[in-house]
Amino acid sequence: MHLFDPRTETFAEFDPHTRALLRSVVDFFESKGKQAVCRDAHAGVWYEDWMEFLARTRILAYFATPAKHAQGDPEKRWDTAFISRFNEITGFYGAQYWYAWGVSTLGLSIVWQSDNAAAHRRAAEELERGGIIGFGLSEKDHGADIYSTDMLLTPDGAGGFTATGGKYYIGNGNVARIVPIIGRRTDLEGPDAYVWFVADSQHPNYVLRKNVVHGQNYVSAFDLDAYPVAAGDILHTGPKAFDAAMAAVNCGKFNIGMVALGIAEHCFHETINQAAGKILFGHPVAAFGQVRRILTDTYARLIAMKLYHERAIDYMRCSSPEDRRFVMFNSIGKMKVTREAERALAELLDVISAKGFEKDSYFSVARAMISSMPRLEGTAHVNMALTLKFMPNFLFNPVALPEVPVRRDPGDDETLFRQPRASGLSKVRFRDWRPAFAARRHLPNVALFEQLAERFAGLPVEAPPTDAQGEDLDFQLALGELFTLLPYAQLVLEQAEIAGAADDLVDTIFELFVRDFSAYALDLHSKASSTAAQQEWALSVLRKPVTDEARSTRVYDEILGLAGSYEMSP
Repeated sequence: MHLFDPRTETFAEFDPHTRALLRSVVDFFESKGKQAVCRDAHAGVWYEDWMEFLARTRILAYFATPAKHAQGDPEKRWDTAFISRFNEITGFYGAQYWYAWGVSTLGLSIVWQSDNAAAHRRAAEELERGGIIGFGLSEKDHGADIYSTDMLLTPDGAGGFTATGGKYYIGNGNVARIVPIIGRRTDLEGPDAYVWFVADSQHPNYVLRKNVVHGQNYVSAFDLDAYPVAAGDILHTGPKAFDAAMAAVNCGKFNIGMVALGIAEHCFHETINQAAGKILFGHPVAAFGQVRRILTDTYARLIAMKLYHERAIDYMRCSSPEDRRFVMFNSIGKMKVTREAERALAELLDVISAKGFEKDSYFSVARAMISSMPRLEGTAHVNMALTLKFMPNFLFNPVALPEVPVRRDPGDDETLFRQPRASGLSKVRFRDWRPAFAARRHLPNVALFEQLAERFAGLPVEAPPTDAQGEDLDFQLALGELFTLLPYAQLVLEQAEIAGAADDLVDTIFELFVRDFSAYALDLHSKASSTAAQQEWALSVLRKPVTDEARSTRVYDEILGLAGSYEMSP
């Protein structure tokens, strides 16, 4: 298990065609060079060269066209594993480049879920042409609150509508020829009134107002002014429109964890190069104790993020309407992996220091993007609240479910477009999390963390939440931080076995987890609503992780060995 290094990465887990396409993305950025990437990012210029690359390689068509819409092309499918590596690479070089695809994921999910065969053909043709897709959900005054949409559709008497209203925060809204938009019928009330339909950004009744951010990616505000919506433009109606939106977000937010990981990996390369090469007071920066701690912690966090997300891919690809474990793992990936990346950059900045602000450093570009990662497709708090819905069944009601195999085959993950209704998440069931610890229980910090996990499982009995705390989101979020560590640790351990991660590295990761558990327990203790029993429980689980100087030295030597191993082409 290692950090992404474009110069040595072979993408060996994939078939030859996929390997070649992923390598072409690396080659695009390395040929462009760091100076040009940084210059364009700071200038906020539209990335026409990237659009040309996507059109020339048709890479989006290859990994985002479900097989049944591929007109017999055997290389086309919706491939979560392929998509995840693309996300990591584009994050590594600049999340603004990923954004064009990230928004397309959401819009395509709305289209592929529909029964509109003409819209399927149109989307497949647009991907083949090299186009990108929009996603018209958010509004300036209501955000992503579908229930309050002011996009109004008036029946035209011929099975279609006239649409009038505005949308805001809409990615790709400047060029996308397919922009799925949700609106509300004026002749109906309640859930039956909602409609997803397709608009074209080049239509004269589509009025593009502005890019609401400064950046290369185009986050548009636009209005529809009596826009004609034909019957053939309609994708979903009624309650299914809401379910389609939720399923699209489930699909789209899985992207973001790997993007955040890619950002942090590149920043780590820049930081270790700086720390190993810079001399202060007669010593390399990397020799200072606090720098050693930061680099070790950050490296362990990045590897944990990678282990978690690599295993979550398997759960995503093996999902079915009957097995929806992926929804929880997906929410954790969106919420925790992205915040771990944000935390990593904040700590690395204390090491790279002034260089992280230089306009020709990747770090300077990354700082502007990383804070958006936990806040796209539902904030971290929204995803934490969603994760808590799974806690009772995860902790107390395990069932015998199939073992999830490794999935890096060129499969078609079309099940993602046949998700059940958005309700019923509390009924999703899980296997017992404890067996994941068996293979690494001999490691002191893994064993200690497992004891803490068992103590957390006893919290509802030892110090049950009050009725009022059930409505106290601040308390619930603190509880969620503790709970999230359990499934996070489970997938880290599962992937550690698959990848053959070294014991030293795994124990170092769990040293962090023990530390984090204690910090979250202390936060729970300090909440205004915490009961005396909960405060006592929180103090009783505070633990110092098991330290091992020899193991720490071996890991840090491995980290220092990365110095100079990668520097982006100038």
